[in-house]
Amino acid sequence: MLSDGLWRIIRIGLVGLVLAAAIAGLVLGDDWLWMATTWSPPADVPGGFSTLTTVALLVAALVKAAYLWLILRAPVRGALDGRAKALRALLYLAVVYALVLWSVIVLLPDVVYPAFQLALWTAINVLYLLVIRWRSRVLRTAAGAMFAVGLAGMTNGLLEQLDLPALEWSVGVELSVTLGGVAATVLTVVGQRRDGRWSRGTQVAGWSSAGFHTLMVPLNFGFGSVYSGDLALPVLINVVGLVDIVWFAATARELPLEGSPVGPPPVRRVIRVAVAAVAVLPIIALIPPEQTPRLTYTGGSAGCYDRPRFGDLKPAEREAMFLCLARSTDNGFSPMFPDSRSDQEILAFGRELCRAKDRDEQKAILTRAGSERPDWGVDSWDLVYVCPEIVGATQPDLLRSTEEAAEAGAAYIAEQNAKCRDPWPKRKGVVQATAKYFLFVDGDHGYLVHDPEDKAADEEAERATDRVYDDGRTLIGVSGSAALVGHLDDISDLCLTVKAFRTAPPRRMAGWDQVTEVPIVSRSGRLTVPYMGEGGEVGAGIPMPNLAIAGKGRYRLRVYVRVDAAGEEHLIVVFPGASEERLKLKP
Repeated sequence: MLSDGLWRIIRIGLVGLVLAAAIAGLVLGDDWLWMATTWSPPADVPGGFSTLTTVALLVAALVKAAYLWLILRAPVRGALDGRAKALRALLYLAVVYALVLWSVIVLLPDVVYPAFQLALWTAINVLYLLVIRWRSRVLRTAAGAMFAVGLAGMTNGLLEQLDLPALEWSVGVELSVTLGGVAATVLTVVGQRRDGRWSRGTQVAGWSSAGFHTLMVPLNFGFGSVYSGDLALPVLINVVGLVDIVWFAATARELPLEGSPVGPPPVRRVIRVAVAAVAVLPIIALIPPEQTPRLTYTGGSAGCYDRPRFGDLKPAEREAMFLCLARSTDNGFSPMFPDSRSDQEILAFGRELCRAKDRDEQKAILTRAGSERPDWGVDSWDLVYVCPEIVGATQPDLLRSTEEAAEAGAAYIAEQNAKCRDPWPKRKGVVQATAKYFLFVDGDHGYLVHDPEDKAADEEAERATDRVYDDGRTLIGVSGSAALVGHLDDISDLCLTVKAFRTAPPRRMAGWDQVTEVPIVSRSGRLTVPYMGEGGEVGAGIPMPNLAIAGKGRYRLRVYVRVDAAGEEHLIVVFPGASEERLKLKP
């Protein structure tokens, strides 16, 4: 252990360095003052710091120097058992982390920080329970329970970073965990007082730590505003928060059972109380009354214009996603909620909308919120981000991630394809396939049999669509390399089989409601039916084969259609043929 004289030299040197750096920063400019005071990279502030920010940085330098003076006191000499030695080492490690080591850990992968914190505080909390003489089983048990609450919060954060299953905590649960941390500090200070080895100054630091975090609860959870465009208050809050480090260092310093002072000398005690008052009271005085909306969530960071699915977002990002949607003016439309509403108000209205029974009730809620478009209501795929437990009960598919949705979609398509059978199994085509063809629910004319590589494919498809109702009985429109085949029933999907033959097969019309034969041409050597593909909504459930088996040229397209209890079924037969005649074979 270093001698007391060497400790004093180190204290004087480092504290003097902090003060000298602050003075030098005041002379050299804003960036230097910022780095000298906060020990972090320069803050990019257009136009430079305001006078208030500069004063706050100088005050912060003084407070930090006072803290360092207290932190760097020589450890009390005395006997320590193995547990106390380990606790002292870990507490000093926490101090070093807060002052210096954090700048190294931020350069490592994101998962390192929560893993380090969980390991460090698990060990410290266990040793607190073993080393402190609580003199009460109830007090020790209560402290252990509060330690466990804090460690549970750290564990959940680590699981999220590892993309492992984690609890989806509401704001209320997060608030409870935070208050549990404050309670753990209070119980530890009470335990230190009952133990008797820690001085009153150390206990004052502990109470100051608990008071600081209690004061920060309403700010962290959006019940007050802490940022009005100036850096002064955030700087002071950040520096005053180092009272935690003073307490940790003092706790480590006074661990020996013998030789610990009962309390600091009266003059030193007054100085410490004064320092704590100067550190904390400015925060209370500077917190302004709330006059503007609280914008604690940054919706843009959630990427709401990319519209990530609920399951792709971490719990902390989901409410931000809803806020982004609620404030969106995409396509020039008015936002769901006015700008005058705070984030917390919007989230509260969102939860009310989740419980609304119908659109009329949603309209009443939006009107009360001041929305410019209350008649629109809010859809489930927007509300799922703010109340997944309600929306998910009736629409569980909205809770899926992109990967889960893709897997579910593929499984559904495979199931639907399996329901379709080849209606002409005894007549095998050169190429053939059977699948479900998915249509738009409303307003879909039908499906194309076309040459997708024809340079005029789009124009031909448009003309075929225009001609589909020329013969109201067959609902087949043809234009060059495209044929649009309509559907008889009001349906959203149908079973489709396609077959290609080298010569015309038998007409075989028994069992079909309608059979029509029309000409079609392939200019590129391809004829096929559109495939729905990944993420699509319309098309065949599997890739369809090339029906132009003879290459470029003219073909005949025979369409069989029937409707029964199982739904609508189509059979497409293609074979080479130069005839331009349109034949209505049945009825």
